[in-house]
Amino acid sequence: MKKLPSTLPNMLCVLTLISVVAAGALAYVNKLTTGPIEENKARTLAEGINSVLGVNDATVQETAEVEDANGNPVVIYSTDKGVAVQAIDPNGFGGTLKVLVGFAEEGTIKGYTVLEHAETPGLGAKAGFWFQKGEKGDIIGKNPGEKELTVSKDGGDVDAITASTITSRAFLRAVNVAFHAYAGASATDANSAASPQQQPKN
Repeated sequence: MKKLPSTLPNMLCVLTLISVVAAGALAYVNKLTTGPIEENKARTLAEGINSVLGVNDATVQETAEVEDANGNPVVIYSTDKGVAVQAIDPNGFGGTLKVLVGFAEEGTIKGYTVLEHAETPGLGAKAGFWFQKGEKGDIIGKNPGEKELTVSKDGGDVDAITASTITSRAFLRAVNVAFHAYAGASATDANSAASPQQQPKN
């Protein structure tokens, strides 16, 4: 096969052909992986909801998306076994921290899981277990509606992660946001249920 002369038009043609082939390959790989990635996200979320509610077979019946006071997204998952709320705080030590919190009907925390974080391994990353039942910063059973959750350094009654006060503050802010979204949704549902039915006109 005759070798193409090393001219500018020929080089541009070769580069264009390589770019087209590479773009096509990337699009194909993306199409193949999108489905499994979404399925994995859905499975992780379902497992998280079951975990924070302390059940094995919760079924999401309704999903509501709202915003907190700072415009950050909050997602409320109403299930047949309770309510779980996903909230974020963008000001963790390493960036955004996303949590999922399960609430009992009276507003106490049933459980939580950290869905995403960029905290330092061995320090801020401990948020996943530090605040669990029986641990040093245990928040399970607490009701943020009775008293906002804050670290002891700020006058609260929650022990911060050792050497990770910034992460602890971000985590508790996210949990408080989740509670307020839950309380707001519960109040809306209660008001809707209590509203008198309009009588039909004769």
